[in-house]
Amino acid sequence: MTLSIRPSLTSLKFSFASGYTVCLPPYRKLSILHLGTGSVQAITIAKSQTCSVRAFAENTIATPNEFASEHDAILGNEDKDTNEDIEVLNGHKMTRVCDKLIDVFMVDKPSPNEWRKLLAFSREWDDIRPHFFKRCEDRAESEMDPNMKYKLSRLGRKLKEVDGDIQRHNELLQIIRKSPSNINDIISKRRKDFTKEFFVHVNTVAESYYDNPTEQNAVAKVGNLCLEAVHAFDAATESKDALIAAEMKLQDIISAPSLDAACRKIDDLAAKNQLDSALVLMIAKAWSAAKESDMTKGEVKDVLYHLYTTARGNLQRLVPKEVRIAKYLLTIKDPEELMGGLNDAFTPGEELEGKDEDCLYTTPDKLHTWIGAVVDAYHLSREGTLIREARDLMNPEIIKKLEEIRKLIQDKFM
Repeated sequence: MTLSIRPSLTSLKFSFASGYTVCLPPYRKLSILHLGTGSVQAITIAKSQTCSVRAFAENTIATPNEFASEHDAILGNEDKDTNEDIEVLNGHKMTRVCDKLIDVFMVDKPSPNEWRKLLAFSREWDDIRPHFFKRCEDRAESEMDPNMKYKLSRLGRKLKEVDGDIQRHNELLQIIRKSPSNINDIISKRRKDFTKEFFVHVNTVAESYYDNPTEQNAVAKVGNLCLEAVHAFDAATESKDALIAAEMKLQDIISAPSLDAACRKIDDLAAKNQLDSALVLMIAKAWSAAKESDMTKGEVKDVLYHLYTTARGNLQRLVPKEVRIAKYLLTIKDPEELMGGLNDAFTPGEELEGKDEDCLYTTPDKLHTWIGAVVDAYHLSREGTLIREARDLMNPEIIKKLEEIRKLIQDKFM
């Protein structure tokens, strides 16, 4: 028996200090586990109650647990008749909504970080936004107390800055969700937008879908895709030597007399273990630039794409088979199927590596050792070895399942 592995896609992108930008094309990936250098990274999804801006007006406090009690105390139980949709809230009712929000932002939650979370959780803020900022201006203009006038003006100004950040985060998130396969190009052009605040926002958006696991998981997977791509991008930026070597290899490949000869050069590099991610990234970048240009002939685009897919497939096969087997096992939820998968993984047989499916096997000792190394790296990396944007966003659920698989291997196969 052999283990059948059916991967899925993810992508990475690199940029270098010398001015070159190259991208690692989508490789086959079986879970949202990130296998970095000494760390495992994933978006944390915590179940919490949803936070609705309209809840401030309706006194139905649907906020994360840490906000609920304070908001209950601030808003009390008045205005229980304001249960209409935001679209029909107007006049005095909308004014009351805005005044209550002003009180919340000025008194109860004065920190910009708290504003970010409240707005990210809200489903109605887009409708309230223009009325809120207008109300801040009106109250500031009519306020007689200079101190309060300053506070109201400052609130409107600062909240607009926070709101602008959130709108940019949402816009970037939507672009990635619409075209996750283009994460390479997106990070190349907008690396500066993948800040710590962006990743916190993605995590918060995922939390807000506490009642929709499908949507929550979709947002989490996008976040993990971004984490991996940014991690690879930053790591590659620090490696000039890798870029220079990759450029020389690429020049050698494209100087081949035919497409078949170029592909053979890629195969030879893989056989010698000299096919690295920097070279694959550079090929992918060349193809990406060519396909977007009206001045590049179709034949050139086809050749670059063929080189790209050949290099991508070879690079995937350089990933240790224990890594690929473990990722496959992480996708299995049923205990009996998991046991069957382990049996298949430990049954010697002919190893085949195809375009869409690989048949691999290993030994219990090797897989147990590898899983142990990942679990240990996770625990050692919690305090500071993650990339700066992802710190504090690690997901223990994957590690928990890896520990369960490791124990199962130890109890049943060793």
